Formats: sequence, structure tokens, C-alpha cells
Amino acid sequence: MTTHPTTVLEGIIAYPVTPFSQTDGSLDLDRLTTLIDRLIVDGCHAVAPLGSTGESTYLDDAEWYAVAEASVAAVAGRVPTVVGIADLTTRSAVRRARFAEQAGADVVMVLPLSYWRLDEAEVVRHYTAVADAIGIPVMIYNNPATAGIDLPPELIHRLVREVENITMVKESSGDLQRMHRLTQLSDGALPFYNGSNPLALAAFAAGAAGWCTAAPCLIPELTLELHRAVRAGDLDGAREVFHRQLPVLQFLLRGGLPRTVKAGLALRGLDVGVPREPLLPLDPERTAQLARLLADSAG
Repeated sequence: MTTHPTTVLEGIIAYPVTPFSQTDGSLDLDRLTTLIDRLIVDGCHAVAPLGSTGESTYLDDAEWYAVAEASVAAVAGRVPTVVGIADLTTRSAVRRARFAEQAGADVVMVLPLSYWRLDEAEVVRHYTAVADAIGIPVMIYNNPATAGIDLPPELIHRLVREVENITMVKESSGDLQRMHRLTQLSDGALPFYNGSNPLALAAFAAGAAGWCTAAPCLIPELTLELHRAVRAGDLDGAREVFHRQLPVLQFLLRGGLPRTVKAGLALRGLDVGVPREPLLPLDPERTAQLARLLADSAG
């Protein structure tokens, strides 16, 4: 493949939910377009559909393709589009990565999933097969809590070193030392992105190139202000704006992103339906708690 490994992401990478119809649970692509447009107008630096926030593993193939295509169309080249790829089989991951590239995605973010625990050779083969099948950059996604597979920094660095268009990593283990180790192994050359919301301030301080988060769906001004403060070297300001949003970030993490973000979007006037079963919507008591937290964060 002809690769384009120079695409660089920086800043706030926003994760939209996948809206479903209130009547029959089908995709609501019009509301997806509305949400993505809102994220871009609010100032987010990239949009990443079909992550865990987007309930990608709960979509059938036709739905997944429709969301990928509609998301790229909604972004319309205004910022980079990062399409999430998480599948049990390498064959399906390759097929989806090729579709994302053809649809116009700028980057694919690959999370290995497996019922059986994969060894290092299997992880390497999976990532290499996906990367070799496309010509756009690949972001390694390490999230052992959801995938059941932990990618140590040494393995990540090996993949980046050996495969031309594997060029970046989203680290969501919640272990800040992983980020320091990635910097150490690559002499600071490997862009890494924080995927653990409560670590946002510490990750930026550790040199994260960006923050991959669903929080901009609900509190875009706070996430963007944190990034601006960090870039300006305003540590006191960064601390202040981070601690204003921390209760919301903690709530989103504890409550499960699809249900909490969808409830929060409804509170913000954009009804995107409920999560797909077996996930359940946020109950009234916790929805009221989220409403209070959002009000408090607004100051």
C-alpha cells in the first residue's frame, strides 16, 4: 500500500455516540450528523466515531458501514476523522479498515478484541494485517479493561518501529507510567493520546499529544479550555479548569459512557435515544445527579 504516515492528531479528539431512533431503535443518522457538527463548531480538533462510546460492537455490519460513511460525510474534511475498528477477527477488522479508508477516514484506531487471550505474535499479526491493507495511519488502542488484552509499551513501540503506518497510540489503561515509558522508548518521537478521562491533566503534563474523550458531547468548553491552558503553559489555569470538570469526568467513567453521554445529551437538548440492549438507559436518579454535576461545572 502507499502509506500516508504523516497525519498528526493534536488536541481534543471527540467521541460521538451513535444515535438510535426512539421508536424502533434503528440508526438515526440525521442526529449523528447534528452531533458531529456541534462537536466541530464547538472547536474540537478531530472526531472519532465508532469507539466504545459509539457502541460499535452493538452494530451489525450494515449499521457499522452506515455510521462510518455518515460520520466522514458529516465531518466533511473540517477536522480529521478517526474511525474505530474493534473486531474479534482479523478478516473483519481488515474489511472495516478498508471501508473506512475508502469512505474518507484520515486515521483508523484499532482495538484488538478476543475471546481467547492473544499472545504477542497474534497481536502483531493482527495489527500488521490491518496496517498492510490500508494506506492511512493506524492508531494502536490499548484498553485492557474493555478488550481483555493489555498491550505493554514495549510491544506498542515494536509495532510502531516495524510497521510504517502504525504511527500513534491511544493509551487507556489508566496507568500514567505507560505514557512515560512510551516517551522513553521512542525518545519522545511517538505521539500518544490519553483515553482515561480522570488522567487528562496528568497526561497532558506527561506530553500527551491529545485527549480522546466523549466529554465534549457535554462539556466542550471545559475540555477545550484545559487544552488551551496546557498549550499556553498556564498550569494554574489548567488545574482550575480540570478540577471544575473532574466530577463530570468521574461520573461518565463510573456510569458507562453510552448511557451517561446519551442522558447528558438529552439534558443538553439533543435526544439521541437510549443505548442498545443489553445496555440500559441511565435511571432517573442518576440522570438528576448528572444534571446537577453539569450545572456545577458550568460555574
